[in-house]
Amino acid sequence: MAGHEAAHWKIEDLDFSRIARAEVRQDENLFYLVACASFVESGSDLYTQNLVDFFRGDDEVTAWLAQHWEAEELQHGKALRAYLSHVWPEFEWEGAFRGFLEEYATYCKVELLAPTRGLEMTARCVVETGTASYYRALARGTTEPVLRDLASRIAADEVNHYKHFYRFFRRYRQQERLGRFRVLGTLGRRTLELKSEDADCAIRHVVRARDPERAGDTAYIQQLSTRMSSTVRTHLSPGTTLKMLMRPLELPARVETVIQYPIRQFMEHVFLR
Repeated sequence: MAGHEAAHWKIEDLDFSRIARAEVRQDENLFYLVACASFVESGSDLYTQNLVDFFRGDDEVTAWLAQHWEAEELQHGKALRAYLSHVWPEFEWEGAFRGFLEEYATYCKVELLAPTRGLEMTARCVVETGTASYYRALARGTTEPVLRDLASRIAADEVNHYKHFYRFFRRYRQQERLGRFRVLGTLGRRTLELKSEDADCAIRHVVRARDPERAGDTAYIQQLSTRMSSTVRTHLSPGTTLKMLMRPLELPARVETVIQYPIRQFMEHVFLR
């Protein structure tokens, strides 16, 4: 763990002076992709405490969550915020984030976690699959060098987080004797929730600060959400995403090949919603 922490990148590694500001300044879709991500990442400490409480007694899990996962997620939020401040300095991030956090806190409850620790680790694998895919798509969807660098670094972090959660999942799967049908049920439910209240909440609060006259325009907000989803889907790496999503099922290779197509169709439907 110490080596992992020492090797982790720092915000100072990003050269914000190299931002091709004129290239991205007028890109409203990119603004919302970055701003919404900065809000959700910056609220990670609320969720971390729920997970620490849920896994209390498992020192390996809680130590990693508190000492590594939370710090890296919050760093993602700070780095994304710094990028926003360089490109869109007029955006009042702090006030908008306070409003978001007040609402977001109502979604972060221990009772909303999965019924067992093993199934919650399954859900964590889905979430990390979704975030890794989001940042990979963001990196592919822009030619602006600093944002591409930042999104690539965050995506790599999310893949590393996935590996930790998957390792913990395997341990709990044995302890709880979880069958594939229960794991599949959690995978399906959590995948459908990838575009959940936190993302919708972030969009609403960013719009409220960015374009207050349209804060109550649900059709406009839905249009923004659809456009953002389309950007992610266009630059998605479906093969990698699918492999990560299916891994907790630990299926024989022959079976995995058979069910790849319907799962891929389901996954694409989720990102299009």
